[in-house]
Amino acid sequence: MERSERKYKQLFGEGLPAAYATDPDFQEILSRFIFGEVFYQGNLDDKQRELITLVVLTVNQTLPQLKAHVQAALNVGLNPVEIKEAVYQCAPYIGFPKTLNAINELNEVFKVHNIAIPLESQKQVNEETRFDKGLAVQTEIFGDVIPKMRASAPANQKHIQYYLSSFCFGDFYTRGGLDLKTRELLTLCIISALGGAEGQVRAHVQGNLNVGHDKETLIAAITHCLPYIGFPRTLNALACVNEIIPEN
Repeated sequence: MERSERKYKQLFGEGLPAAYATDPDFQEILSRFIFGEVFYQGNLDDKQRELITLVVLTVNQTLPQLKAHVQAALNVGLNPVEIKEAVYQCAPYIGFPKTLNAINELNEVFKVHNIAIPLESQKQVNEETRFDKGLAVQTEIFGDVIPKMRASAPANQKHIQYYLSSFCFGDFYTRGGLDLKTRELLTLCIISALGGAEGQVRAHVQGNLNVGHDKETLIAAITHCLPYIGFPRTLNALACVNEIIPEN
């Protein structure tokens, strides 16, 4: 509990959560687990943890908590571009409407802090280059499986492969503000939080290995998702990690 109090103060400042007044037992369990245990498990720093928290809350559409963690993200030293790019990264996986809901919460916090919006553009592609640059990033992450996947797609589904390269990877992965390793780690957390996407979780476990993350980092990231997504989705994601990277 002492660790949780220190961490909560670092993230959110002075004061106590409102739930202590109405549901003190529940809030004590929550605070001890999230801020006293999970935040200290594994090799992630607080900036990485808050980015993961932001994307998972965006997936879940738990918008009041998202707004609180935008403030926490600023408090641990993340800049507005990093915060916004993490939420933008969710769009290919959860769709535009939910991502826009999250963006509105970010913008409200930014306005309170007199952070001028729109932020400086992080766009690195244009209409002519988005496919080629996206395909290059996609291949960098996943290797030779990408051209094979494109070649084997049925004629009436090749547009999906084009969208993957140009939209998911071209429009988002190429953007500035976050490096490739961070985007790939966040994507693993986003897909794990969705549930029911274990095929894609396995693919992105391999993608994370390919960009330089080790198993301990992936376990730490998925562990950090646990308080927000629950045990079933966490255990499913860990099973995918263990399948791709077996224990010695």
